[in-house]
Amino acid sequence: MQLLKDRISKDGKVIEDRILKVDNFINHQLDVELFNEIGKEFKDRFKNKEISKILTVETSGIGIACIVAQYFGNVPVVFAKKHSGINMDTDNYEAKVYSFTKETEYTIKVSKKYINKEDNILIIDDFLASGSAMTGLMDICKQAGAVIEGIGIVIEKSFQGGRELIEKEGIQLESLAIIEGLKNGKVIFKD
Repeated sequence: MQLLKDRISKDGKVIEDRILKVDNFINHQLDVELFNEIGKEFKDRFKNKEISKILTVETSGIGIACIVAQYFGNVPVVFAKKHSGINMDTDNYEAKVYSFTKETEYTIKVSKKYINKEDNILIIDDFLASGSAMTGLMDICKQAGAVIEGIGIVIEKSFQGGRELIEKEGIQLESLAIIEGLKNGKVIFKD
């Protein structure tokens, strides 16, 4: 998706040639016009799939998932919670996830009320790096007996190996911008 690549090149910040910071348009301040184009693109890439719910993980994936949901007939968006509160159900699907940017492991949870074996799930997230978050979300879908119809990623860091974890499961993976590397403060996109 050239629009996204151009925006990453223009406004993304590379930190220590290992982190791409896109908080000014994707995961802190949100560019809704760009999200609209992302939603259209994911609809096009998964147009032959019957989607009943979109699943993401808090926090950065929620805004994107909500926009994408509009293009699939306003299907519900379910997000895995990273933190429990007193208002969280106690009957949940759970999975362990390691955060690359926070360098910590946590447990994600989805109430069993919101995903079940009748669901055809499209997983949406902002980044794919090592694949830990996707593995956790896929595990939650398996626990529920739901069908994973596909995974849509806004930015993939292909040099961190997450793609292989998804492809070995035979799941359709669509990444809108694939980054081969971060070098000398620059983003190197895969052609």
